[in-house]
Amino acid sequence: MSEQSTGFGPFLFGVVIGAALGFLFAPEAGAASRTKLARRVRELAAEKIDELGELVAADDDEEGAPTARAALARRLTDAKRRRRVARRGGVEEEDEPVA
Repeated sequence: MSEQSTGFGPFLFGVVIGAALGFLFAPEAGAASRTKLARRVRELAAEKIDELGELVAADDDEEGAPTARAALARRLTDAKRRRRVARRGGVEEEDEPVA
């Protein structure tokens, strides 16, 4: 039975070499990179907040439109009415209010 290495040594060696190459070939200083990254994150956040505001505004504009729950309740009431009518032989009776 032969012993196999865990591969941690080569992994650690790769991490060290990668970090060294990253420091040598970085296009700009760390402070400049962090500033650029932070600015981009703020821009993306502002875009998403604007999109969310537009969605909320569109939802407020459609306030007169029935919600999914209200539409479902209306369909259920209509189905119950049709069922009662079919049971009574086509004679429609007054509906009871649905809570």
